[in-house]
Amino acid sequence: MTDLSPTAPAGHGLLAGKTAVITAAAGGGIGLATARRFQEEGARILISDAHPRRLAEAAASLGVGSVPCDVTIESDVVRLWDAAVEQLGGVDVMVNNAGLGGTVDLVDMTDEQWSRVLDVSLTGTFRCTRAALRHMLPRGRGVIINNSSVLGWRAQRGQAHYAAAKAGVMALTRSAAMEAAPHNVRVNAVAPSLSMNPFLSKVTDEALLAELESKEAFGRSAQPWEVANVMVFLASDYSSYMTGETVSVSSQHP
Repeated sequence: MTDLSPTAPAGHGLLAGKTAVITAAAGGGIGLATARRFQEEGARILISDAHPRRLAEAAASLGVGSVPCDVTIESDVVRLWDAAVEQLGGVDVMVNNAGLGGTVDLVDMTDEQWSRVLDVSLTGTFRCTRAALRHMLPRGRGVIINNSSVLGWRAQRGQAHYAAAKAGVMALTRSAAMEAAPHNVRVNAVAPSLSMNPFLSKVTDEALLAELESKEAFGRSAQPWEVANVMVFLASDYSSYMTGETVSVSSQHP
Protein backbone atom coordinates (compact mmCIF):
# COMPACT_ATOMS: atom_id res chain seq x y z
CA MET A 1 0.00 0.00 0.00
CA THR A 2 1.21 3.49 -0.81
CA ASP A 3 2.32 5.49 2.21
CA LEU A 4 -0.56 7.88 2.82
CA SER A 5 0.84 9.50 5.96
CA PRO A 6 0.24 13.25 5.69
CA THR A 7 2.34 16.18 6.79
CA ALA A 8 0.98 18.51 9.46
CA PRO A 9 -0.19 21.81 7.92
CA ALA A 10 1.21 25.17 8.89
CA GLY A 11 -0.82 27.49 11.07
CA HIS A 12 -3.11 30.07 9.45
CA GLY A 13 -4.03 32.23 12.43
CA LEU A 14 -7.44 30.58 12.81
CA LEU A 15 -7.39 31.11 16.59
CA ALA A 16 -5.57 34.44 16.70
CA GLY A 17 -6.60 36.47 19.72
CA LYS A 18 -8.36 33.55 21.42
CA THR A 19 -7.54 31.96 24.79
CA ALA A 20 -7.96 28.29 25.61
CA VAL A 21 -7.75 25.75 28.42
CA ILE A 22 -6.88 22.16 27.50
CA THR A 23 -7.11 19.25 29.94
CA ALA A 24 -5.00 16.07 29.84
CA ALA A 25 -2.41 17.88 27.74
CA ALA A 26 0.70 16.06 28.99
CA GLY A 27 2.17 12.96 27.37
CA GLY A 28 2.15 12.40 23.63
CA GLY A 29 -1.53 12.12 22.80
CA ILE A 30 -4.38 14.25 21.51
CA GLY A 31 -4.19 16.76 24.37
CA LEU A 32 -0.59 17.78 23.74
CA ALA A 33 -1.16 17.79 19.99
CA THR A 34 -4.16 20.05 20.47
CA ALA A 35 -2.14 22.42 22.64
CA ARG A 36 0.52 22.65 19.92
CA ARG A 37 -1.98 23.16 17.12
CA PHE A 38 -3.83 25.84 19.09
CA GLN A 39 -0.54 27.65 19.62
CA GLU A 40 0.35 27.35 15.94
CA GLU A 41 -3.03 28.88 15.10
CA GLY A 42 -2.38 31.87 17.36
CA ALA A 43 -4.17 31.02 20.62
CA ARG A 44 -2.84 31.74 24.11
CA ILE A 45 -3.27 28.58 26.16
CA LEU A 46 -3.17 27.10 29.63
CA ILE A 47 -2.78 23.35 29.97
CA SER A 48 -3.61 20.93 32.75
CA ASP A 49 -3.12 17.26 33.56
CA ALA A 50 -3.40 14.93 36.54
CA HIS A 51 0.32 14.04 36.30
CA PRO A 52 2.41 16.98 37.61
CA ARG A 53 5.80 15.83 36.30
CA ARG A 54 4.60 15.14 32.77
CA LEU A 55 2.57 18.35 32.86
CA ALA A 56 5.63 20.38 33.81
CA GLU A 57 7.58 18.84 30.93
CA ALA A 58 4.79 19.58 28.46
CA ALA A 59 4.41 23.15 29.69
CA ALA A 60 8.15 23.73 29.40
CA SER A 61 8.24 22.38 25.85
CA LEU A 62 5.36 24.66 24.83
CA GLY A 63 6.39 27.66 26.92
CA VAL A 64 2.94 28.01 28.49
CA GLY A 65 1.33 28.09 31.91
CA SER A 66 0.03 24.93 33.53
CA VAL A 67 -2.11 23.86 36.48
CA PRO A 68 -2.28 20.26 37.77
CA CYS A 69 -5.88 19.10 37.73
CA ASP A 70 -7.58 15.78 38.47
CA VAL A 71 -10.98 16.16 36.82
CA THR A 72 -12.51 13.74 39.33
CA ILE A 73 -11.92 16.32 42.09
CA GLU A 74 -14.18 19.38 42.00
CA SER A 75 -11.76 21.55 43.97
CA ASP A 76 -9.07 20.86 41.34
CA VAL A 77 -11.43 21.95 38.57
CA VAL A 78 -12.29 25.15 40.44
CA ARG A 79 -8.60 25.88 41.00
CA LEU A 80 -7.89 25.33 37.30
CA TRP A 81 -10.54 27.83 36.29
CA ASP A 82 -9.49 30.41 38.84
CA ALA A 83 -5.93 30.18 37.48
CA ALA A 84 -7.13 30.32 33.87
CA VAL A 85 -9.11 33.49 34.43
CA GLU A 86 -6.19 35.08 36.29
CA GLN A 87 -3.53 34.10 33.74
CA LEU A 88 -5.51 34.46 30.52
CA GLY A 89 -7.89 37.21 31.53
CA GLY A 90 -10.86 35.16 30.33
CA VAL A 91 -11.30 31.88 28.49
CA ASP A 92 -12.71 31.65 24.96
CA VAL A 93 -12.26 27.89 24.41
CA MET A 94 -12.38 24.87 26.73
CA VAL A 95 -11.11 21.52 25.45
CA ASN A 96 -12.21 18.61 27.63
CA ASN A 97 -9.70 15.96 26.65
CA ALA A 98 -9.34 14.02 29.91
CA GLY A 99 -10.44 10.41 29.61
CA LEU A 100 -9.65 6.92 30.83
CA GLY A 101 -10.05 3.56 29.14
CA GLY A 102 -9.07 -0.05 29.62
CA THR A 103 -10.11 -3.43 28.33
CA VAL A 104 -12.14 -5.91 30.39
CA ASP A 105 -15.14 -8.05 29.58
CA LEU A 106 -18.35 -6.94 31.24
CA VAL A 107 -18.76 -10.20 33.17
CA ASP A 108 -15.36 -9.66 34.78
CA MET A 109 -15.67 -5.89 35.28
CA THR A 110 -15.68 -4.66 38.87
CA ASP A 111 -17.75 -1.79 40.19
CA GLU A 112 -14.51 0.11 40.77
CA GLN A 113 -13.37 -0.36 37.15
CA TRP A 114 -16.73 0.81 35.84
CA SER A 115 -16.96 3.79 38.20
CA ARG A 116 -13.39 4.95 37.62
CA VAL A 117 -13.78 5.14 33.85
CA LEU A 118 -17.15 6.87 34.13
CA ASP A 119 -15.83 9.34 36.72
CA VAL A 120 -12.89 10.45 34.59
CA SER A 121 -14.35 10.26 31.09
CA LEU A 122 -17.96 11.35 31.66
CA THR A 123 -18.32 12.99 35.07
CA GLY A 124 -14.97 14.75 34.66
CA THR A 125 -16.21 16.19 31.38
CA PHE A 126 -19.38 17.28 33.16
CA ARG A 127 -17.42 19.03 35.92
CA CYS A 128 -15.24 20.93 33.45
CA THR A 129 -18.17 21.78 31.19
CA ARG A 130 -20.10 23.13 34.16
CA ALA A 131 -17.14 25.28 35.21
CA ALA A 132 -16.70 26.54 31.64
CA LEU A 133 -20.38 27.44 31.29
CA ARG A 134 -20.36 29.34 34.57
CA HIS A 135 -17.56 31.46 33.11
CA MET A 136 -18.76 31.75 29.50
CA LEU A 137 -22.50 32.29 29.83
CA PRO A 138 -22.18 35.67 31.60
CA ARG A 139 -19.61 36.76 28.98
CA GLY A 140 -21.98 35.92 26.14
CA ARG A 141 -19.42 33.94 24.15
CA GLY A 142 -17.29 30.83 24.23
CA VAL A 143 -16.67 27.37 22.80
CA ILE A 144 -16.49 24.01 24.56
CA ILE A 145 -15.06 20.98 22.77
CA ASN A 146 -15.42 17.52 24.29
CA ASN A 147 -13.37 14.48 23.31
CA SER A 148 -15.67 11.52 22.78
CA SER A 149 -15.05 8.36 20.72
CA VAL A 150 -16.61 6.41 17.87
CA LEU A 151 -17.16 3.70 20.48
CA GLY A 152 -20.06 5.87 21.63
CA TRP A 153 -21.70 4.55 18.43
CA ARG A 154 -19.88 1.30 17.66
CA ALA A 155 -19.55 -1.97 19.56
CA GLN A 156 -16.21 -3.38 20.68
CA ARG A 157 -15.64 -6.20 23.13
CA GLY A 158 -14.16 -5.25 26.47
CA GLN A 159 -15.14 -1.60 26.17
CA ALA A 160 -18.56 -1.44 27.88
CA HIS A 161 -17.45 1.13 30.48
CA TYR A 162 -15.54 3.30 28.01
CA ALA A 163 -18.26 3.12 25.35
CA ALA A 164 -20.95 4.02 27.89
CA ALA A 165 -18.88 6.99 29.09
CA LYS A 166 -18.22 8.27 25.58
CA ALA A 167 -21.86 7.87 24.53
CA GLY A 168 -22.67 9.88 27.65
CA VAL A 169 -20.25 12.60 26.53
CA MET A 170 -22.15 12.85 23.25
CA ALA A 171 -25.48 13.22 25.08
CA LEU A 172 -23.98 15.72 27.54
CA THR A 173 -22.66 17.72 24.59
CA ARG A 174 -26.09 17.94 22.96
CA SER A 175 -27.89 18.94 26.15
CA ALA A 176 -25.27 21.50 27.17
CA ALA A 177 -25.39 22.99 23.67
CA MET A 178 -29.12 23.65 23.93
CA GLU A 179 -28.69 25.40 27.29
CA ALA A 180 -25.74 27.46 26.08
CA ALA A 181 -27.00 28.54 22.65
CA PRO A 182 -29.08 31.52 23.89
CA HIS A 183 -25.86 32.88 25.40
CA ASN A 184 -23.81 32.54 22.18
CA VAL A 185 -21.79 29.64 23.60
CA ARG A 186 -21.22 26.60 21.40
CA VAL A 187 -20.64 23.03 22.63
CA ASN A 188 -19.43 20.32 20.25
CA ALA A 189 -17.48 17.07 20.41
CA VAL A 190 -15.04 15.04 18.35
CA ALA A 191 -15.21 11.26 18.11
CA PRO A 192 -11.87 9.77 17.02
CA SER A 193 -11.73 6.15 15.91
CA LEU A 194 -8.09 5.24 16.46
CA SER A 195 -5.36 7.74 17.29
CA MET A 196 -2.05 6.23 18.28
CA ASN A 197 -0.24 7.49 21.37
CA PRO A 198 2.26 5.99 23.85
CA PHE A 199 -0.38 5.24 26.50
CA LEU A 200 -2.66 3.40 24.06
CA SER A 201 0.20 1.24 22.83
CA LYS A 202 1.04 0.28 26.43
CA VAL A 203 -2.46 -0.78 27.49
CA THR A 204 -3.71 -2.35 24.24
CA ASP A 205 -2.73 -5.70 22.75
CA GLU A 206 -0.59 -5.33 19.62
CA ALA A 207 -2.72 -7.79 17.68
CA LEU A 208 -5.87 -5.81 18.48
CA LEU A 209 -4.24 -2.54 17.43
CA ALA A 210 -3.15 -4.12 14.15
CA GLU A 211 -6.68 -5.40 13.57
CA LEU A 212 -8.20 -1.99 14.27
CA GLU A 213 -5.72 -0.26 11.96
CA SER A 214 -6.52 -2.73 9.19
CA LYS A 215 -10.17 -1.66 9.32
CA GLU A 216 -9.33 1.98 8.67
CA ALA A 217 -9.58 3.13 5.06
CA PHE A 218 -6.03 4.47 5.11
CA GLY A 219 -4.68 1.35 6.80
CA ARG A 220 -3.27 3.35 9.69
CA SER A 221 -4.29 5.13 12.87
CA ALA A 222 -4.75 8.88 12.96
CA GLN A 223 -1.90 11.08 14.05
CA PRO A 224 -2.92 12.99 17.20
CA TRP A 225 -2.55 16.28 15.34
CA GLU A 226 -5.12 15.12 12.79
CA VAL A 227 -7.70 14.94 15.58
CA ALA A 228 -6.42 18.26 16.92
CA ASN A 229 -7.05 19.86 13.52
CA VAL A 230 -10.76 19.14 13.86
CA MET A 231 -10.71 20.69 17.32
CA VAL A 232 -9.08 23.78 15.81
CA PHE A 233 -11.95 24.00 13.32
CA LEU A 234 -14.57 23.64 16.06
CA ALA A 235 -12.80 26.29 18.16
CA SER A 236 -12.59 28.71 15.26
CA ASP A 237 -15.13 31.08 13.79
CA TYR A 238 -15.40 28.80 10.75
CA SER A 239 -17.76 26.56 12.76
CA SER A 240 -19.93 29.42 14.03
CA TYR A 241 -23.22 27.68 13.17
CA MET A 242 -22.30 24.32 14.68
CA THR A 243 -23.41 23.34 18.17
CA GLY A 244 -24.50 20.08 19.78
CA GLU A 245 -22.65 18.14 17.09
CA THR A 246 -20.28 15.19 17.41
CA VAL A 247 -17.80 15.08 14.53
CA SER A 248 -16.39 11.67 13.70
CA VAL A 249 -12.63 11.75 13.05
CA SER A 250 -12.41 8.38 11.42
CA SER A 251 -11.73 6.55 8.17
CA GLN A 252 -13.58 3.41 9.24
CA HIS A 253 -17.12 2.78 8.09
CA PRO A 254 -19.34 -0.16 9.13
